[in-house]
Amino acid sequence: MIRDLPLVFARIRSALMRRGRSAQDADDLVQEAWVRLACYERDQVVEQPEAFMMRAALNLSVDAHRSRVSHGEELLLEEVVLLDTAPGTEAIVLARERMARLSQGLGRMNDKTRDIFLCHRVDGMTYHQIAQRHGMSTTSVEKYVAKATLQLTSWMEGW
Repeated sequence: MIRDLPLVFARIRSALMRRGRSAQDADDLVQEAWVRLACYERDQVVEQPEAFMMRAALNLSVDAHRSRVSHGEELLLEEVVLLDTAPGTEAIVLARERMARLSQGLGRMNDKTRDIFLCHRVDGMTYHQIAQRHGMSTTSVEKYVAKATLQLTSWMEGW
């Protein structure tokens, strides 16, 4: 049998980690290699047990890698963290209330101011495009958008 078993285990573990195995995987492979050596020694004499364990551990590592590549990686349920990114009930209710309040604020504006504001903020039109559509100057459109923004901001502050 092996004289300095902890030292042998450390060498094999180190060799596995140099080949990309995690510390935990390396420990598992070393243990499996030791079990295989113990089982093999029941029937036959092993001249170089350290070499046997090293070869067994490396072969087990290759087999594990091939298995992961062909079958995908196994995950324990404890390792999986599921995140629910959907907004909570409270956030949904607050958003609906905010939208209702915004809708009321838009309803308080005159038609032209509301139309210009929505063209810019919702439809994404530029000031120049809105000015051409309504037959006014770009400066006038800027003033309408600023006025509407100020009205909505004031309206939403009280909410």
